[in-house]
Amino acid sequence: MRLTTLRLDGAEPGAVVRPAGAAPLPAVNDAFGTSWPATVLELLEAGRLAELRDWVGGLSDADAGRLDGLVLPQDELRYAPLYRRPRKIWGIGLNYVEHAADLSEKAPSTEPASFLKPDTSIIGPGDEIRIPPQSQRTTAEGELGVVIGRECKDVEEADAPSVVAGFTTIVDMTAEDILEKNPRYLTRSKSFDTFFSFGPELVTTDEVADVDALEVATIHNGREHRRNVVSNMTFRPWWLVSFHSKVMTLLPGDIISTGTPGAVHIRPGDTAGVTITGFRDLSNPVA
Repeated sequence: MRLTTLRLDGAEPGAVVRPAGAAPLPAVNDAFGTSWPATVLELLEAGRLAELRDWVGGLSDADAGRLDGLVLPQDELRYAPLYRRPRKIWGIGLNYVEHAADLSEKAPSTEPASFLKPDTSIIGPGDEIRIPPQSQRTTAEGELGVVIGRECKDVEEADAPSVVAGFTTIVDMTAEDILEKNPRYLTRSKSFDTFFSFGPELVTTDEVADVDALEVATIHNGREHRRNVVSNMTFRPWWLVSFHSKVMTLLPGDIISTGTPGAVHIRPGDTAGVTITGFRDLSNPVA
């Protein structure tokens, strides 16, 4: 199953993705007499994602047709971020050896270079990335995001899939010139408003046969800047979930952005984005 969040009549409802578009959850409730939470984050926090997936998958042909009748056409959809208030956003730095080489840095080999970002950095598909006046060299990085599905602590790697709701596309930004002044400026360099684009779809784990086989690419002005495969990460997604769950309790809606195959210098007038195998693309203009 795939979920998205729409900009619709001044609200940002969650929606079930269908072949022709997306059916907003409030409209689903009205049509079927159901009581699904209205937003993606509320659905995760209520622990009802699997229930919704099973309900959609179990619809009769007639009811599936009714659901499709609620769909807003794909070419009319305006996407919001999947949600705006996750409790935590973990970022993973230098998780592909090749990206570390771009920055003339040594890739971490024993523990990940992880950091936290504020939710005020979140934007959605098509929203402007704003380069702050403090930075003369801001970069954009396409990444695979892992979305936590239930509260967990001290999870073993083998059990990590059971606590993950799914995956999404992310464009993460860095004020690279600020970071280069001093590695202790990492939080500031990562935390400006508009520095975390998130969405448009949450792809549940059952839709991804092999997360290690996914290819992730940073896109710059419509062209591929750098591509790599998740299996080439130093620390792969399930391991990252386990590692960070042993640092602090992970909560529904928490995000782990798993690192980029390559960062690209962005300037006003550019577009920055990400493509991942089998996922809907994410792109943002730069201002």
